[in-house]
Amino acid sequence: MAINKTKVAVGFIVAGALTVVSGLFFLIVGPMVMKDQVIKNTVIDPKNEMSYTMWKDVPVPFFMSVYFFNVLNPEEVLVGEKPMVEQRGPFVYRKRIQKDNITFHANGTVSYREYRRFFFEPSMSSGNESEVVTIPNMLVLGAAVMMENAPFTLRLTMSAAFKVFKEGAFLTKPVGELMWGYDSGLVDFLNSYLPGMLPSTGKFGLFAEFNNSNTGLFTIHTGQDDIRKVHKVDSWNGLTKLSNWNSPQCNMINGTAGQMWPPFMTRESTLPFYSPDACRSLELVYQRDGAMKGIPLYRYVAPKTLFANGSDYPPNEGFCPCRQSGLLNVSSCRHNSPVFISHPHFFNADPVLLDSVQGLRPTEDEHGLFIDIHPLTGVPLNVSIRLQLNLYMKKVSGITETKKISEVVMPMIWFEERPKSCRINVV
Repeated sequence: MAINKTKVAVGFIVAGALTVVSGLFFLIVGPMVMKDQVIKNTVIDPKNEMSYTMWKDVPVPFFMSVYFFNVLNPEEVLVGEKPMVEQRGPFVYRKRIQKDNITFHANGTVSYREYRRFFFEPSMSSGNESEVVTIPNMLVLGAAVMMENAPFTLRLTMSAAFKVFKEGAFLTKPVGELMWGYDSGLVDFLNSYLPGMLPSTGKFGLFAEFNNSNTGLFTIHTGQDDIRKVHKVDSWNGLTKLSNWNSPQCNMINGTAGQMWPPFMTRESTLPFYSPDACRSLELVYQRDGAMKGIPLYRYVAPKTLFANGSDYPPNEGFCPCRQSGLLNVSSCRHNSPVFISHPHFFNADPVLLDSVQGLRPTEDEHGLFIDIHPLTGVPLNVSIRLQLNLYMKKVSGITETKKISEVVMPMIWFEERPKSCRINVV
């Protein structure tokens, strides 16, 4: 049977035309369909069972690794020599996170409290919680700085109390007690003479107030009315702004609660979030592209200006009184105790801080803070929040426990919070 070449040619032309039209249709409509699906599955709505469950109960195991700075020469520090420290750890804790008291509101917001508990993981740790380390005694050295301008007789009384309770400038105790609390009669005494210095009565520990606690009442946008607002904080504990800093900008509550962000991010987007533990809003910036198992991501990091002082970065003036760049003074929201937050090992900080303590070796790979985000959905694929707790200490006249201590910002511990390890290729 003869083939009609004209009909065949017409057939190919029609098929080609249909293919082109079909391709153009999917080129135009495909992204619209995908965008609609992203919006549908990003809105915080119990009807979106999978995404809602992921938001309500974080499905990925989170771990907190804690490192102590063990002081090697406490006696020499008391006569004015430079502190020498060695890093001990990690001591790893599984962090259980769960949202509760979830209430949806008619204005497109939802309120909740997020509860957290920590469980020690011996198999992931370098030692157990009975391991003993030596760190500065925050009760003594913190109280000394707080009382620097108090009447001399009151300082003498406080020093006598330290002696009665057998409290010195440094503590040597097991990790578990330093983390979650130890008995001390000094705690009740300080609560009587310096009310508000300590978070509670009874046991005192560096993380005692964080375990079996919640991060406050968050009210965030569901994205139902505007997907650009999804996860953004509307209020925290009923507040739309803070009061512990010295400028309107520094008191702003910006961004999300720090777990997810709005979708459709670009390299020009930033990553703002409010951290109750840091008592302020933080903002990360785009650094570079990457991929996880073929899934594209953007890496966001802390800019050097994040903890810069007001002299180096004027917008941060509201966080002062400041010391060197690289430190955040959180005394105003930590019971006026002379406590500072920084990056671990004073990474990205003024070199003076690093030179004041022997044994620190900062690197970006080990001590930099980052969040890897899937830009289409705003979902974090990998997170590493690394922060260090420091105590400002010095000689205070009348409090003999401080002897001849040189003025120094002393690192005590640093910690990293991150999910179970994921392999990331960053380009």
